[in-house]
Amino acid sequence: MLTRRSLLQSMAAGAAIASPLMTGGLFAANRHNSSPKRIIFFLQNQGFDPATCVPEGMKRSGSLAGVKLPEPISPLEPFKDRLHIINGLHGMHTSPSHSAFFGALGGYRGGDGVPPSGSTIDYELSKVLPQTLLPHLCIGMDSIENMTTKPTLATLSATGAGQPIFMYSNPNHLYQMLYGGISTGDIRRQHEARSSVMTQIEQLASAKGQSLPGAEQQRYGQYVQGFRDVNGLRDRLETVSDHLRKFAPEVDSRYTKPEFETDWHDVLLDLGISSLTSGITNTLTIGSGRGEIFGAWKGLGIDQQGHNLGHMEQPGNPIWIKIRQYNSRMLVKIMEKLESVPEGSGTMMDNTLIVYTSNNADSQHTSGANWPVMLLGNFDGAFKTGCFTQLDGKRPINALYTSLLHAAGAPCDRFNMSDQLAKKFDSGNGPLSEVLTWICPQL
Repeated sequence: MLTRRSLLQSMAAGAAIASPLMTGGLFAANRHNSSPKRIIFFLQNQGFDPATCVPEGMKRSGSLAGVKLPEPISPLEPFKDRLHIINGLHGMHTSPSHSAFFGALGGYRGGDGVPPSGSTIDYELSKVLPQTLLPHLCIGMDSIENMTTKPTLATLSATGAGQPIFMYSNPNHLYQMLYGGISTGDIRRQHEARSSVMTQIEQLASAKGQSLPGAEQQRYGQYVQGFRDVNGLRDRLETVSDHLRKFAPEVDSRYTKPEFETDWHDVLLDLGISSLTSGITNTLTIGSGRGEIFGAWKGLGIDQQGHNLGHMEQPGNPIWIKIRQYNSRMLVKIMEKLESVPEGSGTMMDNTLIVYTSNNADSQHTSGANWPVMLLGNFDGAFKTGCFTQLDGKRPINALYTSLLHAAGAPCDRFNMSDQLAKKFDSGNGPLSEVLTWICPQL
């Protein structure tokens, strides 16, 4: 049980604070040097063409030390020693054309309007990693119009079958949730007003739901629990308000008067980073395009937006070079910020893994036969870095997710894939030996 005393004890003063609610976790049972862990998923919609990330001329696995990264990911050039490019995974069973939606992180069949058929890997990792105030934060980036009219949207992450996790897309709402309790002026008043309304809704919903039939009452209870979770998080955050003041981003005109949608993208990223450095969460999912086929980047000088972007060839395309480089600069910003925070004998980045890919495999209209992925960081030495791995296309993205669970201390044979499905779509079993520096024994 989380108490004020335990929270404050685990948030001991000092710049080395990283995961304030660390309670051990299964990872410690399999590693002699236990440390806090965190993971970030960054998914760009419309596909990830391998030609935009695989160095020219590389046909086989090898080191990145002597090669030059393609122009779209060139901002990552100074970080090649922390980069692992993986080509040749597949996701044919997820039906990723236009988007696999929940299937991209779930490793199962997805589709527009199709509810999740199980939990997603980001949620499963949030359960295994050391406990935090907010186990899992999802943020989504889109056009200003979409982010304004739909400030929350659920298309990528889920806690289980039929249980989606919503992404925050309006940074003002997210700031109020995370830091409203330590703010002043209008932000504080809006936070208090919203908190009062949410409490009243929870109480009213709880009372009204009891009169519904059994089946409806169970489904209605999920909504009630959602309000309870939000209200409970608000109370827990206020308990550690002195600690959070050190990490709250500065609110400027980009929040209230964004010139372009990228202003909101940038501050959403800042909020996501602050949630990691403050220890509010250790699992962050970023959806650029929010898992759908839309999205806009007018702030980069790109007039085209939405579905049409997916019909453009990505290699050599100046539009996609701008979008991918923008993503890469975001990845660099995350790494540099985590690198600046001491943790244990190193920094927060030493204990972090960033997974960058697309919810569309290699292109918007795809069979999913190739699903490129980039890993950044080594998760306390668990993952190989500074290399390119070419696989044979016979192992699914589920195998990568199995590898993530192994590294987090929760080994399994397969993630979200039955033996029957594996016979058709997986040539192997267990994690990918090509990406891990060690294989965790079964618990």
